[in-house]
Amino acid sequence: MASVTSKGSRKGVTSGLPDWGLLLGSVLVYVFLYAPIAVLVFFSFNSTRSTQVWTGFSFEWYGQLLGDPTILQALRTSLTVGVFATLIATVIGTMTALALSRHRFRGQTAADTAIYAATVMPEIVVGVSLLVFFVAADLQLGVTTIVIAHVAFTISFVTIVVRARLAGMDRSVEEAAQDLGASPVQTFLRVTLPLILPGVMAGALLAFTLSFDDFVITFFISGVGSSTLPLKIYSMIKFGVSPVINALSTVVLVTTLFLIFGGSRLLVRKEGA
Repeated sequence: MASVTSKGSRKGVTSGLPDWGLLLGSVLVYVFLYAPIAVLVFFSFNSTRSTQVWTGFSFEWYGQLLGDPTILQALRTSLTVGVFATLIATVIGTMTALALSRHRFRGQTAADTAIYAATVMPEIVVGVSLLVFFVAADLQLGVTTIVIAHVAFTISFVTIVVRARLAGMDRSVEEAAQDLGASPVQTFLRVTLPLILPGVMAGALLAFTLSFDDFVITFFISGVGSSTLPLKIYSMIKFGVSPVINALSTVVLVTTLFLIFGGSRLLVRKEGA
């Protein structure tokens, strides 16, 4: 009786809304989310500096973008930081996920809480705390401190993604491998790792995307000559919005989308293999 009442109440909530109303609401949400991005991309191909009036199609601003050595240096820095931070965070995050999933120990609840708390911690708090730590440790701010900072805030994301994969894994496969004489290392390399590889790759992809796009934390712990692409965009936009900034933002957007869709297709292939 309760289930019938519950179903009836849910039906009553939605029956008062016409289909066109729901569709219109959905369209407005997507317009609100993506219209500013579409305008930015559109005017990055404008033939003049105007960001309000379309005057013609041109790749001029992308040419200026490629001809600016400071922008290219910022791109190299972002890629370098992203690659190293992703590699380190993926290894540590995967090991952490294995430890939390496969073992029970005192203080595990606190460890779980710390992992999840790190994902919702305000970035400005993380940035300031890391800056204080680096200053106290007498570390010179630069690419090294950026990598350390990015590893620190991406480990939790990798751990959560890999742990979710481990939770859905059939442990009897590992037990069968050990019964057949495989050592713990052999079991991990030949059984566990191939099974959780899609989760590891998803965590690595998420870590790289977060690192590549990060601004707030990097703003606090970057030194002279170690500007990443988001910091470069910020320094340029202080002097006004120009088509070059639109072009640079479009490049960052396309890079991020390429990583997301490319990684998704790769994960689908791994799942189907």
